[in-house]
Amino acid sequence: MNRVQAAPPAAPGFRMRMPGGGRLLLAACLGSLLVLVLFFQSITKPEPAVRTDPKPGKSRRSPLQTLYNGDQQPELFAAQRSLQGRREHLEQGCLSHKRKRQVLSPEDLKHLIVDDKHSLIYCYVPKVACTNWKRVLMVLTSEGRYINPLAIPANEAHIAGNLRTLSEFTVPEINRRLRSYLKFIFVRDPFERLVSAYRNKFTRSYNTAFHKRYGTKIIRRNRPDPEPEALEKGSDVSFPEFVQYLVDPRTQREEPFNEHWERVHSLCHPCLIHYDVVGKYETLEPDSQAVLELAGVDGTLQFPSSGKSTRTDGNMAAHFFKHISPFYQKKLFNLYRMDFLLFNYSTPEYLRTR
Repeated sequence: MNRVQAAPPAAPGFRMRMPGGGRLLLAACLGSLLVLVLFFQSITKPEPAVRTDPKPGKSRRSPLQTLYNGDQQPELFAAQRSLQGRREHLEQGCLSHKRKRQVLSPEDLKHLIVDDKHSLIYCYVPKVACTNWKRVLMVLTSEGRYINPLAIPANEAHIAGNLRTLSEFTVPEINRRLRSYLKFIFVRDPFERLVSAYRNKFTRSYNTAFHKRYGTKIIRRNRPDPEPEALEKGSDVSFPEFVQYLVDPRTQREEPFNEHWERVHSLCHPCLIHYDVVGKYETLEPDSQAVLELAGVDGTLQFPSSGKSTRTDGNMAAHFFKHISPFYQKKLFNLYRMDFLLFNYSTPEYLRTR
């Protein structure tokens, strides 16, 4: 399919003039070709909209209005102070470290899940409680089909089509939702997320698809004299081999990173899309509760508590990284550096980058 990329949008109040023939040609092209989304959302405060209930004559504040108009409950107002600090840090980080404006296409918006009923947009990040957030959104958008998030099987939560993504809408519809919906994201210490992804995808016997798809490639590239069984199954990838694969320039030249280890700033584009709430895995329950309160559903729905007893934390990440040389630690940190900066995560104490 052919695609054309137009020039970046002009500044507000300024219109680019074009000869009549050029306008006709452009109109013809736009009628037959898919145009990349040229939306660039300012990191200033968005313009809230009123959410209308299904019953005629009734309206209520949207989550965006509740957030920015300062009419929250006392407990939500306290949480808002923390969330505001994260927004401001993210905005400053984008201004300081992002050098050029990027053009977004609908393909870049596949991770943004839309809940039209509650005026929400959620950018899901694998290994940051995204299964439970997808379950919650399935309850919110199902019109009563689902009631209990934990009753939804994990694999069902990840089935394409169960939830709508922003990429499915037209350009005007995308921009309208980005302007008026509450947009939220949950992030995590980048290296704890990375170790969690490795443990889940390469040390679990049931993840044979990942072993065949990525494990065999990693072993073939990084292991001297691999056994035939390892080349066939790819089921015993070590963490150092995984790190070598990530920092190898050939990896991203061949194909994009898998979403489970792709950087958050590449999945969710936080310097182009203004996120109203930046939740953190480290404060998952109160931050999730704040989002549900903003959506006005906290009285009927509770975010599922994590039941994992072996959750990947800083101590576990340190254990895995002690087997990584300072040379590769530094290369890996540089690879994930933007996520550390934008979301205010300190350089881990266990790193030996000198």
